[in-house]
Amino acid sequence: MVRKIIGLLFLVAHWFATAPDARRKGGETEEKGIGVKQKLLNGLTGLVILGLLQGCASGEFAEHNTQSQMASGRVFSQPEVYRLGPSDKLRVMVFGEPDLSGEFVVDDQGKLDLPLIGDIPAGNSSVKELETRIITALKDGYLKEPRVSLEVISSRPFFIQGEVARPGEYSYKNGLTLQDAIAVAGGYSYRANTSNIFIRPVGSNYEVPVNLTGARLYLRPGDSIRIPERYF
Repeated sequence: MVRKIIGLLFLVAHWFATAPDARRKGGETEEKGIGVKQKLLNGLTGLVILGLLQGCASGEFAEHNTQSQMASGRVFSQPEVYRLGPSDKLRVMVFGEPDLSGEFVVDDQGKLDLPLIGDIPAGNSSVKELETRIITALKDGYLKEPRVSLEVISSRPFFIQGEVARPGEYSYKNGLTLQDAIAVAGGYSYRANTSNIFIRPVGSNYEVPVNLTGARLYLRPGDSIRIPERYF
């Protein structure tokens, strides 16, 4: 669409540049004609540029609105099953096999490097799903009936900024709510606008406005909270 508009602009400009002028003695008509053409060309150029800017702004707004709607649907009123991700630290217990047990960290690729069986996909998996995956791998020529237990020792942090006593990053715990996160950060400052709080869900570029109306809002690790300042 943008290419078509630019092409049309060049065609019109070419027409203005090559169109014959009515002439009369003294060149007065020619001079006026050139002035009118220049004004028309300038006006047309301005309109096209304005249209392009409006189109870009509309596209950006539509993208922002779509992503904001998607993000807003992610602020859940019910706790979710915890999904593992990079930097999560796990304690893996393989009963009767101390050499296969220990503490391990999910790497940047979302994998867990375990003794004997190597890399096991862990990213975006629940603890139960990962347990099943490890058991299956150990059964494949290593142990007859492996029993495996997993525990999340430390999770990715969540972030809180703005009008709280101690802004920063804090360890996430499964079932963490927005209310809990504010309390962990020392509560509101005296300048806090408690009517409008913003959450940028993990993986999103846009903030979602939320209201604390008594409902508990559950967070994910990696979520970022912003408490704005009130002006009155």
